[in-house]
Amino acid sequence: MNVDAPGESARGIEPVLRAAAPSALAVLVRRIGDFDSSEDALQEALIAAAAQWPSEGVPEHPRAWLVAVAHRRHVDAVRSEIARRTREERDAVLEPIDQDGGAAASARDDSLALLVLCCHPALSRPSQLALTLRAVGGLTTAEIARGLLVPETTVAQRISRAKQRIRAAGARFRLPEDAELPERTAAVRQVLHLMFTEGHTASSGDVLARPDLSAEAVRLTRMLRDATPPQASWAAETDGLLALMLLTEARRPARLRGSGPEELPELVPLDEQDRTLWRRDLIDEGVGLVERALVAGEPGPFQLQAAIAAVHAEAPSTDETDWVEVLALYDLLRVVGPGPMVELGRVVAVAMVHGPDRALRDLESVALEPALAGHFRVHAVRGHLLALADRPDEARAEFGIAARTALNATERRYLEGKARG
Repeated sequence: MNVDAPGESARGIEPVLRAAAPSALAVLVRRIGDFDSSEDALQEALIAAAAQWPSEGVPEHPRAWLVAVAHRRHVDAVRSEIARRTREERDAVLEPIDQDGGAAASARDDSLALLVLCCHPALSRPSQLALTLRAVGGLTTAEIARGLLVPETTVAQRISRAKQRIRAAGARFRLPEDAELPERTAAVRQVLHLMFTEGHTASSGDVLARPDLSAEAVRLTRMLRDATPPQASWAAETDGLLALMLLTEARRPARLRGSGPEELPELVPLDEQDRTLWRRDLIDEGVGLVERALVAGEPGPFQLQAAIAAVHAEAPSTDETDWVEVLALYDLLRVVGPGPMVELGRVVAVAMVHGPDRALRDLESVALEPALAGHFRVHAVRGHLLALADRPDEARAEFGIAARTALNATERRYLEGKARG
């Protein structure tokens, strides 16, 4: 136990549980062989941790503790079922647990195998995304719904159906053979991107970001890249995803200011960031990946997004950014990988190349996208464009609307400041 942990509040323990739960679930699925049973057992372990850790302290290996407790709960449940129904064949599921609390077993990283299992071809793409973000990313149903721009009830139904279909398909907990990788990898990449996005800018809550979640997305993407034959035609898109993550992560040190003990952190937009704080090591690695990926063949959506991020990363300032190139990349991206957020990003590039009036006209059609109905980013972008067009009163009104609908406290404070002028 950590000697200074007893008495720690539930709020302080929650991030530890959120970080440890996905990898603990991966170990349990491998051991138990059933997704639902593993998730039920883990939920019991999480409840036990929330009750015990505030007074007893956080274990040195939180994931091992969760695995040990969850597995014991599962063993007890199955034994009870055996006694009631005399189903001795279930004994085969009961793998002995180490006396050290499962630390040895938990050292085995099964996260990538669980990720691929959740992206089983028996599932539809939306179900793959929802299940993986829940099981591997540890996101709540509400967080997944906001990331996918769908209602919470829809996400809950997708997760429930996905687990049923995995069970019915008899899917095995293993990494697929090389021949199976292409059909799985596209879904895995999309899931990892959504996981990273939630970690980079949390869709709700008191903090701007969840670095543990974005770091896990980067780690899993590196693992996916290592598991991908480098000569495969689809390997370049995985390189593009990793590059996009690294180039985005490089800006993290400059995204907040005023985060001292007596003041709330303040969001710093891209055009105001101190670029000397950006991590050059991540930029160099990301740009190198982009350059190699783009020469490998026809670029995919993640390669193009990474190329846009690379243009920003290499520019000395917003004014010196090659916005013509950025707009050209967005024009290609909207063909290769269209989406509402792509259109919003393109509108900003249009403003920098053709002026805010043209961008405002474009935004009106983009705002008609059903997925963007009521989304605070539409109002935030409109406020930005109105400010560029020297229409301050209208800009403040739009920023006010955006602030009232933003669920992330840091973003909301920033927008409230813009609304006040």
